[in-house]
Amino acid sequence: MKSKSKRPQADLSKLALETIAVRAGTRRTEEFHEHSEALFLTSSFCFDSAELAETGFANADKGFIYSRFTNPTVSMFQDRLAALEGGEACIATSSGMSAILTTAMAHLQAGDHVVCSRSVFGATIQLFSNILSRFGITTTYVDLVDPKAWQSAVQKNTKLFYLETPSNPLTEIADIKAIAAIAKKAKALFVVDNCFCTPALQKPLELGADVVIHSATKYLDGQGRVVGGAIVGKKSFINGKVFPYVRTAGPTLSAFNAWVFLKGLETLELRMKQQSQNALALAQWIEKQPGVERVYHPGLKSHPQHALAKRQQKEGGAILSFVLKGGKRSAFRLINQTKLCSITANLGDTRTTITHPATTTHCRVSPQARKEAGIVDGLVRIAVGLENVNDLINDLKGGFKAR
Repeated sequence: MKSKSKRPQADLSKLALETIAVRAGTRRTEEFHEHSEALFLTSSFCFDSAELAETGFANADKGFIYSRFTNPTVSMFQDRLAALEGGEACIATSSGMSAILTTAMAHLQAGDHVVCSRSVFGATIQLFSNILSRFGITTTYVDLVDPKAWQSAVQKNTKLFYLETPSNPLTEIADIKAIAAIAKKAKALFVVDNCFCTPALQKPLELGADVVIHSATKYLDGQGRVVGGAIVGKKSFINGKVFPYVRTAGPTLSAFNAWVFLKGLETLELRMKQQSQNALALAQWIEKQPGVERVYHPGLKSHPQHALAKRQQKEGGAILSFVLKGGKRSAFRLINQTKLCSITANLGDTRTTITHPATTTHCRVSPQARKEAGIVDGLVRIAVGLENVNDLINDLKGGFKAR
C-alpha cells in the first residue's frame, strides 16, 4: 500500500548535472505512484465543476487545460531542461526552428532590429531574412568571433542578439561573456543556441546570455528519433511573453516527443563526454591525412578559438568539419565511399553522420553568403557518434583513398 506522507524534496542546486538529468522535473500521479515518467496522451483535461474550469482557464499557466499549451509530460521535460541549463523556466516547442520563431515573435515587433551571427544554420538565416523581414524586422549579420563587429552593428532599435556557439559547421566559438556585455549595454535580448554543446558542456546563462535555444531533435534526444525545440530563460520572459504566444499560436511539442526527450536527457552527460572524445580523436587523425586543407574542431590546438573553448566549454563537442582539396568533387567522392557513416544532414545521433553542408544544410543560402560564412565546396561535416573510433577511422580511410 502506498504511503500518503510527503517525503522531503532534494535541493537541485546541490546536485550534480548527471543526477539532475535523471531526477529533475519528475512528477508522479497520486493514484499509481509510477517510478518512470508517465506519458499523458490526451488532448484535454477535465474539471470537477464549472467553477474550477473557470479558475483553470483564468490561470492557464498554473495547471493543465489543453495539450496545445499545457501537458504534464511536456512540463516534466521543460522543468528538467530548465534545471540542467540553470534557467528559471522553459517552454518546449514543436522543433528547433519553431523555438527560434517563437522567441522572435514573442519579443519583437515591426521596426525592430536584430544582430545575428552570419555563422548560423541556413534555415535561421532564411527565417530572419525572408520571413521576419516581411513584418518590418531587419537583421544585420556579423562575424561571430569579433565582439567589435557586434558593437558596430548596434542600432537605436536593436532588440535582439542571436548566435550559435560552436557554429554550424565550422565550430567557431563566440565569446559569450563579451557579447553579453554589449547586448546588455544595448538593452537587447541575448539569445544563444546551445544545440551543439547542450548544458552538459556549456552553460550560456551563467556566461551572461538571457535565453537559451535548443533543437531538442539533436543531442537532447540523442538517438535521432523525434523532433522538438525548447526555450529557456527567466520566468518573466518565458511565462510573461513566450507562454502567451505559444498558447495562442500553438507551436506545440507533443507529449510523446517530450517523453522521448525525457529519456534522452537521462544519458545526456555520458553521451556528450564520449562523443566529444571520439570527435577529437577523429579530428586529430583527419588533420594528418593528405589532401586536407584544414580541420575544424574546438579541441584541436590549431583551432583559432581553442583557448576560449577551453574556458567556456567542458569538452570540444561532437561536431567536426574539414576542407578537402578538389572542392565538391573530392568531398562527394569521400562521402560516397564511406560504408559506416550515415549520409544525412541531421546531427546529435548516437550514429555518426556525414554531410556536405554547401549542398544540404546551407543549400538555400546564397553563394555569396556561403562564401562569407566559410561554407566552401570542399567542406565536409561529420557529427561523431558512439561507434568505436577505430571503426570510424577505417571507414574514412576508404574515402580518403578514393578522393
